[in-house]
Amino acid sequence: MQIFYWNKHTLEKCFPYFLTTILLVVTVVLLSREEKTQKASVPAMACYEKVVALTFDDGPGYKTTMRLLEGLEERDVRATFFLLGEKIEERTEVVEKMQEDGHLIGNHSYSHVQLDSVNVACALEEVEKTNRIIEEITGERPVYIRPPYGSWNASLEEKIDMTPVLWTVDTSDWNTRDVNRIVEYVVNEVESGDVILMHDIYDTSVAAALEIVDRLKNQGFIFVTVDELLIE
Repeated sequence: MQIFYWNKHTLEKCFPYFLTTILLVVTVVLLSREEKTQKASVPAMACYEKVVALTFDDGPGYKTTMRLLEGLEERDVRATFFLLGEKIEERTEVVEKMQEDGHLIGNHSYSHVQLDSVNVACALEEVEKTNRIIEEITGERPVYIRPPYGSWNASLEEKIDMTPVLWTVDTSDWNTRDVNRIVEYVVNEVESGDVILMHDIYDTSVAAALEIVDRLKNQGFIFVTVDELLIE
């Protein structure tokens, strides 16, 4: 029987093979860790079956919007706010709180003009003026726009470099001040992936919105901002 002795010559001869093996093992481990990191970076919302975006137009209000922000903060919920430029200038602290709380801030024109009913230059000014005001407060230029009345066309699409966001569940909360009616409509109609349209300038809308959050969270819904929903 031949006995193999590990002497200096043998070690010198085999060392390159040992080094190659070690490098291969280290590479495999690092690649495995990288794959786990990439998987972990996938938005948590991708893991949930019930996802919904709560959006608010025509603000900011002052007392109503602040009360809404406080209620959402208590519930650890992020929403999307489409703001009117003419209402922002005297309520900068409200916008600052929106940003601090992690809500998404979008553009709703300056004076709630129907963008496709005016000339393009006027529409551009309505949008750009609001973008400038929001950027001055937050340091971030809005990416998303909700055109008033949902009015959008090819000319606006070509000239305005923003992503329009409409809705799939319209609460008509501007037309009714019945909190229970608003809540029941949403709870009965909402499905995963929906964008809920509300307004943060009415007391009844704020009350309804917070109850909607409570009811839907109890049903397993996760609330996200519209950018997360669109990415998903």
